[in-house]
Parts: sequence; C-alpha cells; structure tokens
Amino acid sequence: MTDKKGKRQESSRKNEPSPPFYNYNPMKQKNAIAPKSGSRPVKPHITNEKATAKVPVVLAESVVQLDLNPKIEFPEPVLEIKEIKKNLKITQCRLLLPTNKLFISGFVRKNIQYATPKYGTKDAVVSNIRSLTIDVPFKTVTEVDLINKPEFKLLPDTQEFSYSSKTKLPDGLGAKAEKLHSTDFTQYNQISGEEFNEVPYCEIVSSHFIELDEVLDRKMGRVHNRKGETLDAPFEEGTFTKIEEKMVVEVKIKVLQDQQVEIDSRKKC
Repeated sequence: MTDKKGKRQESSRKNEPSPPFYNYNPMKQKNAIAPKSGSRPVKPHITNEKATAKVPVVLAESVVQLDLNPKIEFPEPVLEIKEIKKNLKITQCRLLLPTNKLFISGFVRKNIQYATPKYGTKDAVVSNIRSLTIDVPFKTVTEVDLINKPEFKLLPDTQEFSYSSKTKLPDGLGAKAEKLHSTDFTQYNQISGEEFNEVPYCEIVSSHFIELDEVLDRKMGRVHNRKGETLDAPFEEGTFTKIEEKMVVEVKIKVLQDQQVEIDSRKKC
C-alpha cells in the first residue's frame, strides 16, 4: 500500500506547476506610493572673476537635403499600404579640416505596414496586417558655412641638428698632431612634436521627410495571396510586390567643437 500511495503522490506532484509559476505573486508590497521626502535649495558656488572654460562652440548650422530613390520589394503580395513610419539614423558626420566639407552617412529606417490578402470574394477581400522594416542607406558630401573658425594646428616642423666632432686621422693621411674635423655621425639629433586637436562633431537638430511611393507591378483585377493563388475580389482591386520611392530628407545639423572660451563672471553693480 505504501508503494502505491508513494506512486500516487509522485504522479500527483508531476501535475503540479513548477516554480516560479507556483503561487506566483508579482506584488509583494501593499502600497506602491513612495513616501514624500523633503528638500531645500542650495546656492551654487560661482566664481566672480574672469575664468577660462572649455565649452562646445558652434562652428556651423545647416540644413542638408538628401535625395533618395530606392526600390523596395515585399516578401508577399500587397493589397495596399496602411502606414509608413520613418526614422533618420546618422552613422558618420565628419568635418574635414581645414576645409568646410562635411561628410555624412547613415540610413533611413522605414517601417511599412501593409495588408496582404488571405481570402476573397466578388464583394470583399479579407487581409492580414503585416509590416516590413528596412534600412535605406545614404552617403553624401556637402559644404557648410562656418560661423566660427575651428581650432586647427598643424604639426611643428621637424628640425635636425648635429655636433662637431674631432677624431684622430688614420696613419698616412696627415701629421700626428692633426685631427679630422667633421659632423659626429655616431649621433642623430632631432626636434619634433605633436599637436592634439579637438575633433569637430555633429548634433541632429531635426529632420523632415517628403516622399512619394509608386507601385511598379500592380494589375487591376488580379489579387494573389501569400501562396501565389489567385483570389476572387472586386474588379478594381489588385496586388503588387514592388514599389519605387522618391524621398527628400531635410536634416538640420549642428557642427560643434570643444574650445577654450574666456568668461567674465564678475557681478555688475
């Protein structure tokens, strides 16, 4: 009997849910509102004399226009596009000193929500809403008008120098008292150095998209599902898989560089 009971107990335990879902209680505290804490203002310490600070200085602020013309192919037949969301991503923004050429590269992230047919009749089409997320890459070079001059120092000129040397002449080339006066070839002397410049960097202020999506392979009266089967549908409906996009992106970019600036923080009477 004991063995049978033991076996029954083991079988009943197998049916029980295993932790952490057994007796799971996500809220341990009865009140989730934090108690109110007091605070008081503190007057910050301010230097009342002239000071030199290292701060970002705006070198240029420009609106760059990007013209994109990608072709997009969907993985299944599309009845219609419902919505397109776009986000601009900058992967590189570099001002090439000492010029005013700004090199920009990145991509536009597009999330396209569309309807793909599932069933159809002569009066209606039943579709599934799906989405396609792609990256549209771009690279461009533009000239910017500099508001402030960037700090840019070249490497100092490398200079070489030598010391005079007096060595004894070999036998047969002169008197014993005479010596050879020349440069000391056993030493190499040089003056050189390095200059460490602050790299200009960019900040994206805003972006603006203008686009036109043109269907390339839609034929009215032909509706296909994901399996490639032709569905019954109203005569004006049709599916497509390819679109060509014409898009203008306007990006407002701010170019900055960390520079030392003199600040007069003396109190005015």
